[in-house]
Amino acid sequence: MSRKPIFTGSAVAIITPMNADGSINYDEFKRIIDDQIAGGTDAIVVCGTTGEASTMTHEEHIETIRVCCEHVNHRVPVIAGTGSNCTATSVYLSQEAEKAGADAVLLVSPYYNKATQGGLIKHFGDTAASISIPVILYNIPSRTGVNILPETVKKLVDTYDNIVAIKDATGNVGQTATMAALCGDKLDIYSGDDNMITPILALGGKGVISVLSHLAPKDTHDIVDKFLSGKVQESIDLQLRYIPLIADLFCEVNPIPVKTAMGMLGYKVGPTRSPLTPMEAAHAENMKNEMKRLGILK
Repeated sequence: MSRKPIFTGSAVAIITPMNADGSINYDEFKRIIDDQIAGGTDAIVVCGTTGEASTMTHEEHIETIRVCCEHVNHRVPVIAGTGSNCTATSVYLSQEAEKAGADAVLLVSPYYNKATQGGLIKHFGDTAASISIPVILYNIPSRTGVNILPETVKKLVDTYDNIVAIKDATGNVGQTATMAALCGDKLDIYSGDDNMITPILALGGKGVISVLSHLAPKDTHDIVDKFLSGKVQESIDLQLRYIPLIADLFCEVNPIPVKTAMGMLGYKVGPTRSPLTPMEAAHAENMKNEMKRLGILK
């Protein structure tokens, strides 16, 4: 029996809006969720890198997942970022996310202390074994300092039935191809980079976990939908149309630019939490001009 992907299309790696005092603005958070779903986003990824989970307390982290699950109310899948560089913490947050109603968890590889490939297998395996909902691995060596090798991914999907997908933010299409070849239909691959959606779809990917979706939810969805429905050139044209804006969204560390952009669109995003700082004025101006060129900002 074939397994259904957690989602197909575009999932927004949603920001966490803050009040002026740095506390979480849940009312605005709900507004952004509603606008994303109305715009065509296929799933919500809460408490990921873009959501500033690394600066949240455990209580805030769990509450934000709970609020998201309750407000989404099964309209689209909710994927909770619960990864940590501490396996016990990853297990705890994942179990709490399952209790809160998350449809899946997203587990980043351990950062700073890192791990051997054997350590990655134990870390991800112990976390997956502690819950019954699906697991998406998250490979982003530029942030974590460690690469989840294709052979390691294969070992994990062969051993744990609920490890079913990966968010691939390696930027290494050759590695992605090797992983796809090794894992076959046991693994759903999602692009973790907005500038790599169509290349990963070409290797059998199911979609993207996106920052761009905040600003262009329908077009980000359509990049995937058009490709998978055979309108490949239209998909490529859309992908290329957004390349300059994608560059602007990552010209400073994520989520500084996207929160700035959402503020330009009138959302009450508030500040980023320290050590993240306000966007440099020149970068913000470039991004604003590109948003105007694309018709996102009037």
